[in-house]
Amino acid sequence: MSTNSHLPDPAASDDQADTPTARRCVARIEEYDDAPDVCTLYPADATPLELPTTWISAKEGSYVSLEEMR
Repeated sequence: MSTNSHLPDPAASDDQADTPTARRCVARIEEYDDAPDVCTLYPADATPLELPTTWISAKEGSYVSLEEMR
């Protein structure tokens, strides 16, 4: 099993990046040989106390790329 973390690009900018409520997320992909891969998203700046309750995971096949939906 390998793990890939996709950290946000600090040079990337969007309209909401400067708002007080905007948060960048990290996508971590757990790859499995005998089961679907799992992508977990969580805030890049989550504290150790926040992290256990501020994430969401989805199995491969239940999510699509943003480019496919555009």
